[in-house]
Amino acid sequence: MEQLSISHISKKFGRQLVLDDVSFTLAPAKIYGLLGRNGAGKSTLLNIITNRIFPTAGTVKLGTEDANNNDDVLGRMFLMSEANLYPKRTSIRRTFDLANEAYGQFNYQTAARQLREFGLNDQQHINDLSTGQQTIAKLVLALNVDADYILMDEPVLGLDATHRDIFYKELLKSYQAKPRTFVLSTHLISEIAQLVEHVIIIDQHKVIADDQVQHLLDRAYTVSGPAKLVDEYTAGLRVLASEDLGNIRTAYLLDDLDDQRTIPDQVKLGHYDLQHLFIYLTNGGERNDD
Repeated sequence: MEQLSISHISKKFGRQLVLDDVSFTLAPAKIYGLLGRNGAGKSTLLNIITNRIFPTAGTVKLGTEDANNNDDVLGRMFLMSEANLYPKRTSIRRTFDLANEAYGQFNYQTAARQLREFGLNDQQHINDLSTGQQTIAKLVLALNVDADYILMDEPVLGLDATHRDIFYKELLKSYQAKPRTFVLSTHLISEIAQLVEHVIIIDQHKVIADDQVQHLLDRAYTVSGPAKLVDEYTAGLRVLASEDLGNIRTAYLLDDLDDQRTIPDQVKLGHYDLQHLFIYLTNGGERNDD
């Protein structure tokens, strides 16, 4: 399976810049998180990758083949989105049949089991379902379509905690049974932190992080102690944010710490999680040169 390369993608709607020179690659058989605040351009990017809309500049390639108007390449990608593209009175079963006609080898047996897990049946009509139920129908479709790259835009929209948990478990089962690439674009970062191996973070229309989750978290340090000592210790390091409680300061770093940097007795080091890393990254972060 070839990697999917997104190269120098920019997109404008009129004068509004939505994506600005976005580049990254998606490797085969890997679970990614695509993270960004509202309006960052995530949905636009997923639609460009799957050729639903065209970029102002840049290319999408699978291996060496351009995805633009290339049915062979596009037939190896599937986008689950909020948009309901089906005619009225379309049943869940009919959406499965359409996917089977387009991609082949749809897994009807697993899809039926998953619908039962979620409390739906394939004779129900999409337009009669609640928002959460429509999401479930789309999830089951995406998990069982025969494609190498499954892109999911807000895959847990309208789902309660129980149904979100079922989805995460079914996603892992599906991935283990047939490894392929999943891209999850969601705001529930804390819930997918244990699922995704790699994150791509978009802010201000650009990619600001593209890394293995564990590598990012290994460099995500908290430094706590008296404010003066914390500032001295973090001098020259990338401080994303800081909080003060009286004279005690906690600095949130994203940087490498070497053994030559002596830790004062009153200063403590720790780590913080992916959700807070996302918050601090998208709120800026400056190197401490004091």
